[in-house]
Amino acid sequence: MLLLSEFSVMNPSFGLLFWTSIIFILVWAVLGSFFKTIKSALKQRESDIQTALDQAAQARKELAQLAETQKNMEKQAAEDRSRIIAEANSLRDKILEESKFRAEETSKQILEAARVEINNRKKEMEVTLLNEVGKMAVDIAQNILSRELTSNHDDFINHQLDELKKSKLN
Repeated sequence: MLLLSEFSVMNPSFGLLFWTSIIFILVWAVLGSFFKTIKSALKQRESDIQTALDQAAQARKELAQLAETQKNMEKQAAEDRSRIIAEANSLRDKILEESKFRAEETSKQILEAARVEINNRKKEMEVTLLNEVGKMAVDIAQNILSRELTSNHDDFINHQLDELKKSKLN
């Protein structure tokens, strides 16, 4: 303890100063070399962090651009979809109108053909009826004339009937 009692911070001894200085210089040299490594590692880490931050900022910008591009593409796709649907609807309406028109035209043609056929059949039946009536009239007239007349006047009667038929048909 005697040694500690002589120690004074205000009056240091030469040996204490010498050894303190030597230890300080050694610690300084060791720590200085160690700190250079730490300092270079910190600078490297700082540059890596800065590079990562720059890359993250660039990635955010690219992501924002991609999001904007995606929105534009979605908007364009929606417009294209609307346009295609409108075109399809108008084409459908046009096809329906055209089909309706063709169906009406076809039905008109069928009805007209049926009317013509009916008129033809009607005229054919009238001619057939007139022929039957004419034959019956000729038969009756023949029977009456055969009773009344003794001579053969068939050619004259047939000629008269043919003229009668021609006048009826015209």
